[in-house]
Amino acid sequence: MSRGPAPRDSFLGLRRKSGTPVWLSLVWRVLLALGLIGIALAVHWLDRDGLRDNIDGSITFVDVLYFTMITITTVGYGDIVPVTPQARMFDTFVVTPIRLFVWLIFLGTAYDFLLKRVWEKWRMSVIQRHLSGHIVVAGYGTSGTEAVSELIRRGADAQTIVVIDERAAALRHAEERGAAVIEGDATRNATLEAVKIDRAKAIIISAGRDDTSILIVLTARRLAPHVPISVIIRSEDNEALARQAGATTVINPASFAGLLLAGSTHGPHIADYMADLAAADGRVALHERPVTADEVGRPLAQIGTGLGVRIYRGDRAFGFWEIEAGHLQPGDSILEVVPRSPEESPG
Repeated sequence: MSRGPAPRDSFLGLRRKSGTPVWLSLVWRVLLALGLIGIALAVHWLDRDGLRDNIDGSITFVDVLYFTMITITTVGYGDIVPVTPQARMFDTFVVTPIRLFVWLIFLGTAYDFLLKRVWEKWRMSVIQRHLSGHIVVAGYGTSGTEAVSELIRRGADAQTIVVIDERAAALRHAEERGAAVIEGDATRNATLEAVKIDRAKAIIISAGRDDTSILIVLTARRLAPHVPISVIIRSEDNEALARQAGATTVINPASFAGLLLAGSTHGPHIADYMADLAAADGRVALHERPVTADEVGRPLAQIGTGLGVRIYRGDRAFGFWEIEAGHLQPGDSILEVVPRSPEESPG
């Protein structure tokens, strides 16, 4: 599908991680501030006749240095003042902007090296305190982006979604969708612990590489033994490994696409109905829920919330046509097809 032209106010930035050490960045800022002060000091010394010392009447280099530093850092004390028009114009149009630049350099340095880290730690602690029942998405590539979009379309609050990725551009996109984001390696314990993975509702893993995805599954399963984990595996040979690592659900995009393609050859509407089930804007949806107390003992065909197609009893699955589906038991999970719109609901 073709896309329209990008908005005129959009900006695509080509960025690369800076190779400049932190200490060198700090040195450059100090040198820039000293350079600006040096310019003001030099001009004040050359035009020292335009200054007047109200204490002893003479202007020495120490007086010029004192006047320059006081004028740049504050507004002066009035003991030394510019008296000629050119000295006053220099202070107005040169020293005042230098004062602003020096303060901006000072404030920017303080923010980058101190306040920013404190602020981010505080914000992170606030977010962590409220993380419970959230969905963690490890990997914000094509599949991860679609997963987040589909969750939001299905009614999930974007603030209950936490995205982990190492790419700043991907995290900016996720943040614009309203999700909480963390830049880090999802294979590391510290990263998963930071998003409170043990309190999550579910984990979606789409790292782009099967080996990385399986390693994330192993790490997540150890930290969150009871949280459902869904993972995308692109090679059929690795699906068993992902399940052994602890994945609850293993999805192979190529296999699913093959199912749709094969289904389309047996009827023009089979693939359409399967896509209808999977999409958030379809007319029907698959819904999984536990059996209720009033349904125990009844057959699957008599549930009133939707069209029952399968039950899960322990580690076994039974279709609606099998004998086991004729008598629902406590602990069963029902897989049913339900309509999207309320007016089409059964009853």
